[in-house]
Amino acid sequence: MLTIREKMKKGMLYTDMGEGLVEERMRCKELVYDYNLTRPSEETKRHEILKQLLGSVGKEPWIETPVHLAYGSNTHIGDHFYANFNLVVVDDIDVHIGNNVMFAPNVTISATGHPVDPELRKTAAQFSIPVRIEDGVWIGAGVIILPGVTIGANSVIGAGSVVTKDVPANVVAVGNPCRVLREISERDKEYYYKDLKVE
Repeated sequence: MLTIREKMKKGMLYTDMGEGLVEERMRCKELVYDYNLTRPSEETKRHEILKQLLGSVGKEPWIETPVHLAYGSNTHIGDHFYANFNLVVVDDIDVHIGNNVMFAPNVTISATGHPVDPELRKTAAQFSIPVRIEDGVWIGAGVIILPGVTIGANSVIGAGSVVTKDVPANVVAVGNPCRVLREISERDKEYYYKDLKVE
C-alpha cells in the first residue's frame, strides 16, 4: 500500500493527514507569520526566513508581504525573483519558479485541487500535480495558475487570467481560460505598452 507522500508524488487522490504533514504545514504557517510581520527595512531578516521557509531560494529574492504558502518547503525559486503583494502558493507538491521571474499583486498558484465528484470530496480527498514557471516569465495581477501547469520561458500571462493548461515559451497569453494571444516579437522591443515607445 502506498504512503500518503507516495500518492502525492504520483498525482493520486489522498488526504493530507498523517505522516507529519500537519506539523509541516504548521511550521510553514509560523515562518510565514514571522515573515509577514517583518518591517520593510528588515531585508536581511526576510532573506533568512525565506531560506528556512522555502525548499530552495536563489540570489536576491524580493517577496512583498503578505505572502501565504501551504508548506513552503515544496516551493523553489531561482535568482532575482520578485513577487508583489498577496502571493498565495498552495504547494502541497513542488512548485518550481525560474530565474528573473516577476509576479504582479494577487497571484495564486495552486498545485493542489479536489475532485469534482461530491462523494469523493466528502473524504477530503485531494490531488497535487507540480507547477513549473520557467525563466523570464512575467505573471500579471490576479492570475490563477492551476495544478500541473508549465509556463514556458519569457512568456507573459495577462492580468486576471486563469491558467488551466501549459503555455509555450515566448508568448503573451490571456483570458479565462488562458489562451495564447500572440508571440513576443521585435515590436515589443520598440513599444513597451500599447503605443508607448521605448525612448
